[in-house]
Amino acid sequence: MALLDSGDMIAVVTGGSGGIGSAVAERLASTGAEVWVFDVDIDDDEPGARRLRVDVTDPDQVAAAVGRVVDESGGLHCVVHCAGYLGAYGPFEDLPTQEWPRIISTNLIGVLEVARHTVPHLRAAGWGRIVTLGSLAGKHGLPQLSVYSAASAGVIAFTKALAQELADTGIRVNCVTPGPIDTELITRLDRSVVDAMIAASPLKRLGTAGEVAELVVWLCSNAASFSTGAVFDVSGGRAVY
Repeated sequence: MALLDSGDMIAVVTGGSGGIGSAVAERLASTGAEVWVFDVDIDDDEPGARRLRVDVTDPDQVAAAVGRVVDESGGLHCVVHCAGYLGAYGPFEDLPTQEWPRIISTNLIGVLEVARHTVPHLRAAGWGRIVTLGSLAGKHGLPQLSVYSAASAGVIAFTKALAQELADTGIRVNCVTPGPIDTELITRLDRSVVDAMIAASPLKRLGTAGEVAELVVWLCSNAASFSTGAVFDVSGGRAVY
């Protein structure tokens, strides 16, 4: 069933209006897939019926958006979770407690919520791909990003658990854990912080959103049929396991 080759794939990309999400949406569309973007940074009146303003932490908004995808496109085959929020960079004790829920909700609860509403449709299709975006922080635990690290670790654990639950279906579930990528999420940080990230990378540079997108699109294809519950690094060699 060569969905990507035939252009039959219907995909949802959360956080698809910028950064990695935008690159993933564009790369998937270039293969012939029909791509729907869910993002809070979309104007309700913005042209393009396949760009929906959705807060992935809101169950009602997610349910309505997924329902629209299935009603208008006839099904769903692929879900890529790119919505994310880094939060402030600094010592844990300096991070306001009111920031914790936003970081955890956007990065982890959003993944759970979207999965809850999309997995039944992937089951109905008899074939599916789910790709979560975690982070190097979720594997290593990055200082100055403690809450973000915790949320990312949750994404990784959920990916592994869901993959095992769905192993007897045609659905494959994998996680991509980028290191620092040249997107607004990273470049908005203080220049000294970005320089330190670059210095810590064996390749001595930030990655690009396009490089992450290439891996994600492969994981959405039939070529990834024997990969599930796996964590794929895009870290410029920084990941050590």
